[in-house]
Amino acid sequence: MRKIILNPKDSLQQALDVAQKGDVIHLKAGIYRQKVLLRTDGIVLEGEGAERTIIVWDDYALKKDANGEEYNTFRTWTMAVCADGVRMRELAIVNDALEPEKKGQAVALSVLGNDFWMENCRLSSMQDTLFAGPLPADLIERYDGFLRDELRVPGPFVHKYIRCLIEGSVDFIFGCADALFDECEIRSVHDVRKVGYAAAPAHAAEQQRGFLFRKCCFTCEESVPQGSVYLARPWRDFGLAQFEGCSYQQHIAAEGFDKWNDTNRDKTARFYEKPPIPGRVEWMR
Repeated sequence: MRKIILNPKDSLQQALDVAQKGDVIHLKAGIYRQKVLLRTDGIVLEGEGAERTIIVWDDYALKKDANGEEYNTFRTWTMAVCADGVRMRELAIVNDALEPEKKGQAVALSVLGNDFWMENCRLSSMQDTLFAGPLPADLIERYDGFLRDELRVPGPFVHKYIRCLIEGSVDFIFGCADALFDECEIRSVHDVRKVGYAAAPAHAAEQQRGFLFRKCCFTCEESVPQGSVYLARPWRDFGLAQFEGCSYQQHIAAEGFDKWNDTNRDKTARFYEKPPIPGRVEWMR
């Protein structure tokens, strides 16, 4: 095991490209304006605090690449983890594109690997902040030839996010991982569209764990309207999200959950609250 120490002017990508399994990469405090792809198993990436060590980029879905093609959601990440057994702690990953009503989705972190663990970190964007992969099976087929191979792996993947701050406005935690969010703060930020959705799970019918939010606090910026944010809506028919022992501010809609536009996913999605919130419309239990 080696410990590699970087400063903000250093290339994190170069360090990751030569890193070996078990290496610890320590990022000194500062802003790392870099777009980074991690492809080596078993790497530990650590900072000096989520407010002091910040990896940031600003790609967005409607941006055009060199070939004139839109980035689409799944190329907008600030950091993509395409490896197993990765650990992260004490840092922030941010997409600061903003204006999702004009620019579309802007992913801060994409994770397409198993046994991923993150503690005391901050993930920040607006629409689609955290992609907890893999992709739904239909999208893996649809994007054949469009996404690089590392982003098309089918899973299944298990993730853990411990005492992290995850903030955004629309579908800002989405994907198909079996993911535990333990004692995290899930913060809704102001969006001019005045509606929000915290989670957008897309799990297959055979998955039995899905997203588990355990003892999480759902908070918001002061400008987020009361009752304007749903806990979750199902990105695919059998999306699974459980909310256990969580607390909620007044921005969470009384209905709790949304069925996703004009679909009938309220008949198939699996959303649960333990214990149920008094007065909540519990149509997905």
